[in-house]
Amino acid sequence: MRMTCSWLLLAGALAAPLWGAGALAAQKPDTTGARVDTTSMWENQRVYEERREQLVQQLQEAQSELSELRSDRVRVEARVDNVYARSLEQRARTLLMSPEQNALLQLDSLLASAQDRMQEQRARMQALGDAVRRRSGAVLVVLLGADSLPDGGLGAVKVVLDSSGTINRGYSQIAIEALQHGAVDEIYRGEVLPTSHDIWMTATIGGRAVEQRVSVDVQEGTVTYLQFDVRNGQLVPRTWTSRGTSPF
Repeated sequence: MRMTCSWLLLAGALAAPLWGAGALAAQKPDTTGARVDTTSMWENQRVYEERREQLVQQLQEAQSELSELRSDRVRVEARVDNVYARSLEQRARTLLMSPEQNALLQLDSLLASAQDRMQEQRARMQALGDAVRRRSGAVLVVLLGADSLPDGGLGAVKVVLDSSGTINRGYSQIAIEALQHGAVDEIYRGEVLPTSHDIWMTATIGGRAVEQRVSVDVQEGTVTYLQFDVRNGQLVPRTWTSRGTSPF
């Protein structure tokens, strides 16, 4: 009996350090998961940077191709003009030498063929420009608001983008009242090249024409908002940007 008790005491003494070591091991914080999360975060960052560099390079290549096509179009236009001038000269001589009307028909056919080639070049340029705009993800939005309107109200509104695209607006009495109560009219929304754009607005306010021209820098992957507010008989512009489709 005495031997059995001694044996139990010895076993308990040996087990106590082991139990304490297990408890310390259980309490020791595991930093392996943190290191894995940090490694994963840096890996995701590296993949993102590589993908961004690829997209930027693709955009630059597309813009270079666009410039080459513009140069090709200029050369084609010059060539067409030369052919057109020579054809006119040749057909004029033909008409002077012969009363045949076939010369006029041939000249008309030549002009129609040259016009078709120019339209094809224009279509290619537009398609390439659209591809560059879609790839850049740059969006421009033009808005109109009215804080206050003088006597005579708000008449016709015209917006010109980059001296090419023109948008005309007319407002009913209901629409004018909505603008005066805080409504905003979205005049233009579209994908554009990530560069500086000139927007020119002309509005009839209180019976007189008011103009305002603004240059806006549109960045890649950003929605840029330009709002003209009718205030004290003037057009007051303000801009802001957003990463999404919401204006706020």
